[in-house]
Amino acid sequence: MLNPYRALAERVAQQFSSLSPVEAVALAGSQISPFPDESSDIDLYVYVMEDIPLEERVGIAAGSPGAEIGNATWEPGDEWIDVATGSAVDVMYRHARWIEEQLDRVLVRHEASVGYSTCFWYNVLYSQTLFDRQGWFAELQRRAGQPYPAELKQAVIAKNYRLLRDTQSSFLHQIELAVQRNDSVSANHRVAAFLASYFDVLFAVNEMPHPGEKRLLQHAAGLPQLPRGFERDVRAVVAAVGCVDVVARVNKLVDGLEGLVGIRSD
Repeated sequence: MLNPYRALAERVAQQFSSLSPVEAVALAGSQISPFPDESSDIDLYVYVMEDIPLEERVGIAAGSPGAEIGNATWEPGDEWIDVATGSAVDVMYRHARWIEEQLDRVLVRHEASVGYSTCFWYNVLYSQTLFDRQGWFAELQRRAGQPYPAELKQAVIAKNYRLLRDTQSSFLHQIELAVQRNDSVSANHRVAAFLASYFDVLFAVNEMPHPGEKRLLQHAAGLPQLPRGFERDVRAVVAAVGCVDVVARVNKLVDGLEGLVGIRSD
């Protein structure tokens, strides 16, 4: 990470550290990933024991024109452009108990989702600590540093693999129907869902937590087990969205995954 970005992140974290509800502040996201670029903003995760009053959040972004305070579309958060550096700052607020529950869901109870099953685990595991009032976040990362549970691997594959094409409500079937209706918007929506589950399975097969929605081809390229022609076939599916060819290309992508999963379609 470039020094100006780190300095800005630490400056904002220092401001949050003075607020009593804040337990920890961590840096994550594209800037500290293996694939940062000039468009990457600074993603700060502020872990709290109780909500921070809105006026205190406004004060931290004070002087930044166009600051958006109180966003709640995704995770609760604030966004602004730092005047001194011109860098985008994206702050997300998480209750400490909530993120503990997200880790328990996958690492203790081994519960899978439809796509992105282990993204919160990845986020915690690879965050960089900027402030940790009493060592709570260090303990959270220690918990996150365990091997991929075999039960979780089985659960992710079981929940997501069949959805690719082996059920009547599979993503492939939904894509086929969208193509028959000449409904390119629906096809695009279902292809996106298909790829979310596809990558969930792929990372589970390799016993690696899912890194999230960005730069997936680059992240997956370093996995020890990949289907032959993986990147080519993924790009072919994306390029064919809305076309009749997309059905055959989705089938080909699943064909390549079969051998890794150890499942054969009937």
